[in-house]
Amino acid sequence: MTHSPTPGSLEDILERSGAVPAIIDFPGVDELLASFEQLSSLHPDLVRSRRIGTSRLGEPIPMFSIGEGSRSYLLFAGVHPNEPIGFRMLQHLAAALTDDDALRDAFDATWHVIPCIDPDGTRLNEGWYPAPSDRSFYARHFYRPAPDEQVEWTFPFAYKQAWFDRVLPETQALMRVIDDVRPDFMVSLHNAELGGVYFYLSGEVDGAVEALQAVPRSLGLPLDTGEPETPTVRPFGTAVYSMISMSEEYDFLEGLGVEAATMISNGESSSSYAAKHGTVSLVAELPYWSHPDADDEAPTAQTYASVLHRKADALIETGTALQRIVDAADLTLDTPFRRATGAFVPYLIVNGETEHRRADGEDTARRATGAEVFSNEDIVRCFRLRYGGMTLRMLDAEVAAGHATARTRRAHAEMATLFARWCAESDAQADLTALPIESLVGVQFGATLAVARCLIDAETDR
Repeated sequence: MTHSPTPGSLEDILERSGAVPAIIDFPGVDELLASFEQLSSLHPDLVRSRRIGTSRLGEPIPMFSIGEGSRSYLLFAGVHPNEPIGFRMLQHLAAALTDDDALRDAFDATWHVIPCIDPDGTRLNEGWYPAPSDRSFYARHFYRPAPDEQVEWTFPFAYKQAWFDRVLPETQALMRVIDDVRPDFMVSLHNAELGGVYFYLSGEVDGAVEALQAVPRSLGLPLDTGEPETPTVRPFGTAVYSMISMSEEYDFLEGLGVEAATMISNGESSSSYAAKHGTVSLVAELPYWSHPDADDEAPTAQTYASVLHRKADALIETGTALQRIVDAADLTLDTPFRRATGAFVPYLIVNGETEHRRADGEDTARRATGAEVFSNEDIVRCFRLRYGGMTLRMLDAEVAAGHATARTRRAHAEMATLFARWCAESDAQADLTALPIESLVGVQFGATLAVARCLIDAETDR
């Protein structure tokens, strides 16, 4: 007799995580929303849709609510439009919930799903969605909004000398939804680029660390044991961290002697905003590519301080090179690429200076692990591809407009040459593996269900 795991149990969740069908690409905005409209028409008794807001360029933003359970779960994708794994995850989750009564019953929840909260930014990434395994192609068609234009990081924020209230229309829509549905559990769908899998939780949840770690391991994906995105996060366990907090970022920068208010141009996160409702929030960060060194915890011959100093030098060199090209062009167009480049390029230089300060701090004389060496080196490659690609797209737009000066054309040619060199250096990185998209979707899907299960178990134990 074949054993069937109890629906909603961790065993069942791991089995479902490994059963995501093969995926080779990511959907554009039109394809994504059409799939949800079709699901709604096929299951009118289960799926309800409503418009929650409008993008800055006038696109409607819909939300789809599945089931009528007693718990309130809110999930949304596209908060960073260069991170589309969540689009496929929400498609898979919605299909599973409508097809499987036992799965819905196991969680007794109303699932509120926003397929794409930033359609404008997403459309500027659609060029690489058909071929996501090619890192250089990805970078050439890459777009990431400036920090004060990112939905995830434009919630109201006021701390010490920092103040942010330039809330985007898309963020306002999300704020209204959060206040309306008061989610017990919320998932903001993100992904990283290269390394291993890691997670953020808004607080400690009994059993969640072990459950989260079990999901990628069941799919053969490594946990990321390298450098965390920021030293301010607290580890709950290997590759599971507390949420990034802008007030903690402020205090950290202030402690390094940096004028923190000038470094922070954005607001708080969705998790911070939802905390007033007692919401537990999850972020699962997935890489497109991996490398054997991503989880190498063996000590190397290099000190951690030397790794940070080398990274800092490379960031400053990168930012200086990009800034010189930008300054050499006669820019006339106010494009998203120009606003993003104007924010990120100076940040590279300041970030490098901050890393030098951190390298001179306490506990940096120890030997760095292989994962720390790799992750610090790769963040430089990542930023060169990201911001080099966006600078090139900014100059593409100037040339395509038909009135680029000779100075702008020379800057464009120089940027194209520099970007090609950075792509070649990245492409020469040995042992880089493009991860199966269905496995990445499986991690987000499984992590969502696993934390939801832990929360239900905690209710039962109270």
